[in-house]
Amino acid sequence: MDTLIDNLDQILRGFSNTLWLLLFSGIFSTILGTLLASFRVSPVASLQAIGTWYVNTFRNTPLVLILALAIYVIPVLGFNSLGFSIGFRQFDTFFIVATLGLSSYTAAFVCEAVRSGVNSVPAGQAEAARSVGMSFTQSLRLVVLPQAFRTVIPPLASTYIALAKNTSVVAIFGVPEAAYVMRKLSNQYSSDLWAIFLGIALGYILIVAVISTAATFLERRLAVAR
Repeated sequence: MDTLIDNLDQILRGFSNTLWLLLFSGIFSTILGTLLASFRVSPVASLQAIGTWYVNTFRNTPLVLILALAIYVIPVLGFNSLGFSIGFRQFDTFFIVATLGLSSYTAAFVCEAVRSGVNSVPAGQAEAARSVGMSFTQSLRLVVLPQAFRTVIPPLASTYIALAKNTSVVAIFGVPEAAYVMRKLSNQYSSDLWAIFLGIALGYILIVAVISTAATFLERRLAVAR
């Protein structure tokens, strides 16, 4: 326990990086996944093919391979200075590339969750929207997707929980998030392995609990308003 207390600043910095990874990757994967879902339900065959190819490729490729390609290939292409800052917080190139890798992988699962929600909306809703002059894009954006998102909160929450745990994979590429800190401390304090493992695991459990609670709250609120 003394190891956790003495190194609390490192652990908090690690979980801070984990939360930033989760936030950015969650936002980007939701945007990309929703766009891909619109491709999948589009009447345009080429867009359907692009959406299907993306999902089949990224969903069936191991995350560690996607991260390795992103971290080693993107800098080779000349993108070596992708860093930026928000207030006092600095984000380096490795962090951003890791976020892109996590986002591209998770977007495939978000896409399928959103597509299932779109398919659950009665076809009459879209037909009614088009009968009043809306285009496919307008009916999807204004009528179908708002209803679809209400029905896919549980699967989306499961996807974001998986994303929270998947952020630990970027530790092997040197991004100093919580799992990276755990490995560092376990090497330095081998006599306190159990305390280190349990302390880091508790942090992940708290993150997952917050996501689950928020999803349950949203599901109940939107179910009442439906």
